[in-house]
Amino acid sequence: MSLFSSFILVTVLATCYIDAFTRNDFPEDFLFGASTSAYQWEGAFDEDGKTHSVWDTTSHCDNGSNGDIASDGYHKYKEDVKLMAEMGLEAFRFSISWPRLIPNGRGPINPKGLLFYKNLIKELRGHGIEPHVTLYHYDLPQSLEDEYGGWINPKIIEDFTAFANVCFREFGDDVKLWTTINEAPIFAIASYGEGIKFGHCLPINYSTGNFCTETYIAGHNMLLAHASASNLYKLKYKTKQRGSVGLSISAYGLSPYTNSKDDEIATQRAEAFLYGWMLKPLVFGDYPDIMKRTLGSRLPVFSEEESEQVKGSTEFVGVIHYNTFYVTNRPAPSPITSINKLFFTDIGASLIATGNASSFEFDAIPWGLEDILEHLKESYNNPPIYILENGKPMKHGSTLQDTPRIEFIQAYIGAVLNAIKNGSDTRGYFVWSMVDLYEIMGGYITSYGMYYVNFSDPGRKRSPKLSASWYSGFLNGTIDVASQDTIQLQRKFSGFSSL
Repeated sequence: MSLFSSFILVTVLATCYIDAFTRNDFPEDFLFGASTSAYQWEGAFDEDGKTHSVWDTTSHCDNGSNGDIASDGYHKYKEDVKLMAEMGLEAFRFSISWPRLIPNGRGPINPKGLLFYKNLIKELRGHGIEPHVTLYHYDLPQSLEDEYGGWINPKIIEDFTAFANVCFREFGDDVKLWTTINEAPIFAIASYGEGIKFGHCLPINYSTGNFCTETYIAGHNMLLAHASASNLYKLKYKTKQRGSVGLSISAYGLSPYTNSKDDEIATQRAEAFLYGWMLKPLVFGDYPDIMKRTLGSRLPVFSEEESEQVKGSTEFVGVIHYNTFYVTNRPAPSPITSINKLFFTDIGASLIATGNASSFEFDAIPWGLEDILEHLKESYNNPPIYILENGKPMKHGSTLQDTPRIEFIQAYIGAVLNAIKNGSDTRGYFVWSMVDLYEIMGGYITSYGMYYVNFSDPGRKRSPKLSASWYSGFLNGTIDVASQDTIQLQRKFSGFSSL
């Protein structure tokens, strides 16, 4: 009898070839930007008519860190937009707080919330910066969670569509890129079933619901809500506003742990559950066959009408990518699987992290992103793609000389250019994040910003890091990325030993 009793860390140096490149090597209409989200940037959690979101509720559960003030973007947006303009940023991705705009989740619009977003968009446009708006970035009005359980109830479809309609109507003349739901798969995995349960405090009484199925029910309702909002836009607004509506997925790089057939098949299962769960319905109208066989009645079924509504409802795919995992058919402890053990049991595969996953740090594996873009090109009809988040976490306040972040960003930009040269229809790249934020996993311990934010200062002073200067130089054409025959990247494998 064999037991997988211990891990052996093996470090292998891998090489990745990147030609010399400049901003001008990308298509003229390619967008370089930076990203944020309402809860993580705005603060002002109870100001000017905003009500609590499920994220407010959960972050207040244990008196730990929260986004009550965050980076204070609500009050400092003009300063931040000025920094973006000075940097040469071409686009800025942000989200609209549903409970700030429509405090009760449905019904009357909050005029002060409406004015804030109108002013933000006007400020961006006035500085020549393209706004890319995400409608939902985890901050469901708490009132809707209390009323019917949020995304596990089909009532959410009507309420989300009404919220989207307000956004399209009020902001659509100045917004051409809309993402409905941020990284829908990982949101369903991490927030339902055995997940975090935004809107609730621990311990959670799972006996009140069927946590074996609600991850998939939530994902199903997200697809239907996305399709409803997207089809509304096409029918009511697209002819006049000429924008595009997409959905974003969390796209981990996935590579077999060994060259065995078992690990190759395990990687295909992981791709089906993590990519195909959302993309197969969006492109082809139904879930992957492997998910239907594995889950049986636990996986919701699309009616013929729903299938037609979902198929073709995304005009682009937003890719959220930070790290690459090695996939094995054998059991292996991994921080990511602890988020929702049942979901990863359903996959029947283990994901082994690169880097120090427990401290939210990871290695630059740019070929992981190249593999994703190639996979989407070959398996999903080469959809238009925006890399909506990519960045390097570092300990907050550790240094303004964030050279590792520069190396990370330039390696991934090079990977995107390689993918474009190989035929990928990738149209934009957004760094996470413009300024330091309240992070969903790291709070204020880790940060991704190109501008340091002093969270101890009531004024939340911003200071540029070296990465801000580098990105500015790259965007303005004063910095070229030199040819690198061999970028030395550590690939860390956790090997098994048997007893």
